[in-house]
Parts: sequence; structure tokens; C-alpha cells
Amino acid sequence: RMRGMRAKARAEESARLLDLVHLKGFEHSYVHELSGGMRQRVAIARAHAVNPAVLLMDEPFGALDAMTRDILHAELQDIWMRTKMTIVFVTHNVRESVVLGDRVLVMTRRPGRIVTDHPVEYKRPRRIEDDNTARLARLISTELRERGAIDAQR
Repeated sequence: RMRGMRAKARAEESARLLDLVHLKGFEHSYVHELSGGMRQRVAIARAHAVNPAVLLMDEPFGALDAMTRDILHAELQDIWMRTKMTIVFVTHNVRESVVLGDRVLVMTRRPGRIVTDHPVEYKRPRRIEDDNTARLARLISTELRERGAIDAQR
């Protein structure tokens, strides 16, 4: 409605977005009937509905169990591969950042400044248990520990 779309176009766009996030068949479900992962997928579809240039995601999977989070990692990668939308994904989970990102930016505590930029140069789809994921996550985690020790001494 906000974009001035007619009812039929809105219904078609809603169906397209629900298909994008693998929720076809749940069009008439109430929020309390959806799992936590399904609710996150609805949030992703809702964000796509306004056709933003950049999708900002701040710890979107933090409250989910590990299995649901892994499923949503795969689904978010699938969505990205289909839409190529720019996504800024904030997380404290290093492996998650490597699985989902093209670049992992490490920031200082306060004030928040980017101190290193790690390109993630292996192909998608990626999984949390991949050797490449573990290798880069170890490198970044070591850097974070070293920076934390430096910050603690100041």
C-alpha cells in the first residue's frame, strides 16, 4: 500500500516474497503459529518488501538454537545468491560472519572503528563446519583475542 500498489499486485508480491524465504503455504498463519526461524524469515521478507538498497541485519539469529541458525544461514545465502542485495550483517559469532560474508570487518570496542578487513574468498554456499570457514574464523578469533588483551592493558 505504501508504494501505491493495487491489491492484486500486492498479493503477487507477497506470494513472491514468501516463496523467496521458503514460507509458501503459510500465507494465512498467525505469528504465534510460526517457529522462531519462520518469524525471522518473515522479517527478511518484510524488509525486502520495501525494496531497500541495503538490508541491515543486527544479530538477527542470536536468539535462535544452533540448528535453526544453520538452516537460516543456508537460506540467507540462497536469498543473497538470487537477489545480490547488499546486506550488512552484524554479529559477534566469527564463524557466522565467515559463512555469510564476502568481507569480515573487525572493529574496535569503543569507539567502534574498523581495524581490519578480511575478504572471504571461497565459493558459496558455505557451511559452518567447512575447513575454509574454520581456518579463517581461527585467524580472526586469534586477532580478536590479541586485540582484547591489548585493550585490557590500556
